[in-house]
Amino acid sequence: MSEAVERHREEGAGARRGRRGRGGADARRAARSGHHAVKAPYITRNIPCFEILTSEALEIIETNADTILQEVGIEFRDDAEAIAIWKEAGAEIDGERVRFPPGLCRSIIQRSAPASFTQYARNPAHSIVIGGQNTIFAPVYGPPFVRTLDEGRRYATIEDFRNLVKLIYLLPNLHHSGGTVCEPVDVPVNKRHLDMVYSHIRYSDLPFMGSVTAPERAEDSIAMARLVFGEAFVDRNCVMIQLINVNSPMVYDETMLGALKVYARANQATIVSPFILAGAMSPSTVAGTLAQTLAEGLAGVAFTQLVRPGAPVVFGSFAASMSMQSGAPTFGTPEPAQVLYGMAALVRRLGVPFRSGGALCGSKVADAQAAYESAQTLIPSLMGGVNFVLHSAGWLEGGLVSSYEKIVMDADQLGMMQTMARGVDLSENGQALDAIREVGPGKHFLGCAHTQTNFETAFYRSTIADNNSFEQWQIEGEQSAEQRANRLWKQLLKDYEAPALDPAIDEALQAFIAERKNALPDGIG
Repeated sequence: MSEAVERHREEGAGARRGRRGRGGADARRAARSGHHAVKAPYITRNIPCFEILTSEALEIIETNADTILQEVGIEFRDDAEAIAIWKEAGAEIDGERVRFPPGLCRSIIQRSAPASFTQYARNPAHSIVIGGQNTIFAPVYGPPFVRTLDEGRRYATIEDFRNLVKLIYLLPNLHHSGGTVCEPVDVPVNKRHLDMVYSHIRYSDLPFMGSVTAPERAEDSIAMARLVFGEAFVDRNCVMIQLINVNSPMVYDETMLGALKVYARANQATIVSPFILAGAMSPSTVAGTLAQTLAEGLAGVAFTQLVRPGAPVVFGSFAASMSMQSGAPTFGTPEPAQVLYGMAALVRRLGVPFRSGGALCGSKVADAQAAYESAQTLIPSLMGGVNFVLHSAGWLEGGLVSSYEKIVMDADQLGMMQTMARGVDLSENGQALDAIREVGPGKHFLGCAHTQTNFETAFYRSTIADNNSFEQWQIEGEQSAEQRANRLWKQLLKDYEAPALDPAIDEALQAFIAERKNALPDGIG
């Protein structure tokens, strides 16, 4: 299989280049024809990043992060190997506490961490480049519950997991299949990773994420990837990316370190991401949160390079604010956006890809609160220059719920981000002087040649919004956006056709899963 992947790599690159030229029009035509499997290309930005901090301010944050690393340090818990690796690298060891000489982590990262890298999909046309001017939209990750307009909130099942993977595959503006799009609680914890990774491979041909809940589950994920891509290809190339969360404040635990080491040694990408609820897990100020996030991330990203120099890695930041009245996380507020903009600039200075953002909200349903809060995170994700946007679609209730309706509503917004990132068309057609000459003063542009040529692609067409007259809206049942989204996801699943998968590979995957499940107890751990 690895030879096939290599043979089609250039073919896939050519397909991506072609889609960048026509992707928006293709996606719109597909939406109108009912064929939704055409994917828009991942974003290559043609707009500048929005900056909120001066160079002097960024230097202050970097100095404060070095101070945290040197004076306070980071704990690497229950992992003697990690401590030994840091000792050999020149860090000061005090039990499980590691303290770092100024500049040590940064020098390790800049010596070998790639500025960008390709994650290969089993369909080469869907491979992605993470870093640089590129933005990748990936779906919600981690919720134990799902919500539909018909059933309300309930625990997620493996059938929900498969449905969400299918929807993600069909929605044009999601570039990545994601990882734990929901937690299928009807499958034992120690076995469900096998079903989840298989679902990403079988029901989609987009890039995907592996399991991180135990080192042996990471090993299983890699073994399955090798069955798809070939062992040699996986060793040389990134075919999976994984989320490694820091236990903020300033702790890496045994589980995350174990998974990180497994993936880094296998040359598979990790997203090292402090997970912060400001006011509880970091100081209640933006500058304090920035310094702590930078310190935590520097230590983890550098550790990947000590495990395997050159291993692909993404510097992540997830920061929410906190209600000082209830203690609950809050989303869509200004302070997390400021952290995002600041971290994006700091990571650009470091020279590695950056993960943050999404369509985050605390709302229980896909209502106005969900829309406002999600927009206040999604727009900074684009304008800040985030490379890998996890939780781009489907997130509800502070990350406890994957919503069928919201995933298609958010994906519609991602299409708008796709258009915004292209920037202003300054071609001869874009300048439209011929149209202005043809129409002249006091007339309209509706019938002119330029409008007739461009009317199909001139403006973004929402798949969710209703822009008809009040009377037409009444005739069509006075439906809300959530109701229209409900109808859309059901139609998408009804029309779904699985992408082709070599039967021999499918058979090998199923045999591996059966063997591993038979070897594992039916426990919950």
